[in-house]
Amino acid sequence: MVPDLETERLILRQRTLADIDDFVAMDADAEVRRFVFGPGFSLDDHRAKLPERIARDFGPGLGHWTMRLRDAPHRFLGMVLLIPLEEKGPGVEIGWRLSRAAWGHGFASEAARCVLDHGFSTLDLPEIVALIDAGNHRSIAVAEKLGLSRSGRRTAYGKDLNVYHRARENP
Repeated sequence: MVPDLETERLILRQRTLADIDDFVAMDADAEVRRFVFGPGFSLDDHRAKLPERIARDFGPGLGHWTMRLRDAPHRFLGMVLLIPLEEKGPGVEIGWRLSRAAWGHGFASEAARCVLDHGFSTLDLPEIVALIDAGNHRSIAVAEKLGLSRSGRRTAYGKDLNVYHRARENP
């Protein structure tokens, strides 16, 4: 279970069953899912699997957050995650996905920075990685803003992905 987190503009809350329609609407956009889901993506299958994914426990402080505006908490922006690498570990990965209407406003960087800080300061993780498709220039820019550096490639989730990492700074 993940804790509630807030930034200057955002509310990050545990993803719940009440969020399913928002996630399905976001992922119905082919541009949003372009670098995430494979060619056999089915929106009906995705909707059917979301309750199981939402119920999954990745351990204390790890999981998926739903991202909403503080000034308009009904407005769904997207999600950010901090989960075991490839959902099984070892290692922990960070990721983000936003509805297209939320692109270009710095929400991904703001939310991911908050979750990255949570991972390092609260969970005391030694390192956090992001797995990003080489063509996903927006996500690469977010990773670089967060101080993650490219450190190679890895096959994960059935794709060949770039690995970006950042180690916790010593106090």
